[in-house]
Amino acid sequence: MRKPLIAANWKMFKTPAEAIAFIHSFVPLIQSHRRTDVVLCPAMTSLAAAHTAVTDTHIHIGAQTMHWLDSGAYTGETSPPMVKALGCSHVLIGHSERRQYFNETDETVNLKLKAALAHHIIPIVCVGEQHAEREAGHTASVLKRQVAAALVGVAPNEAAPLVIAYEPVWAIGTGLTATPEIAEEAHKIIRTQVAASLNSAIAASTRILYGGSVKPENAASLCCLEDIDGALVGGASLDPHSFAQIILNSAP
Repeated sequence: MRKPLIAANWKMFKTPAEAIAFIHSFVPLIQSHRRTDVVLCPAMTSLAAAHTAVTDTHIHIGAQTMHWLDSGAYTGETSPPMVKALGCSHVLIGHSERRQYFNETDETVNLKLKAALAHHIIPIVCVGEQHAEREAGHTASVLKRQVAAALVGVAPNEAAPLVIAYEPVWAIGTGLTATPEIAEEAHKIIRTQVAASLNSAIAASTRILYGGSVKPENAASLCCLEDIDGALVGGASLDPHSFAQIILNSAP
């Protein structure tokens, strides 16, 4: 059984004080709900405060990105040991906005994935197609390429913590959401490629999340499907009540 995972990507929102206020409001809403793993991914400046605020809860903290090297002359970057020191158990890798605005590539995603595994940080690797790629019928080829590239040089015995998030880029922040059927089809493609790149046992145990305008209203219909193991939530995760309802609806 793959335990559902719901992750909040706060993007460039919330100061440390705002992160703490969110957590204090959020925790009581899901305190008794233990059927789902919950990860909050604040901005780097709020990681330490968030980690302290979730002490004695079952909530995990994740970074939104990191560099693949342990140290170096890379102004503005955060290394894996720094991420660990801030209390992070998870890290987002290759989010579509990182790919679009900050020149993340399949190659850097692979480097970051291997660095996360080496430092015992759970990687949440984001993949997904652009609207034009879907319209041209290239969804399967894009997903296979991105997953295969991310897993280059990763041994099956290293990959067990791996989480993948399918985020159709055309559905992020647009209000559009993939139908459950579209999402399930994409997740099956991803799982098949994980099996091809690693093995069928790893593929069967890998959690694949859906990310793309997830809301309380559609969480249940998406997360009840066989190959969808949770959600990566953007805008709807900024409000504690909305995010709590997504968690409760996804695994009643």
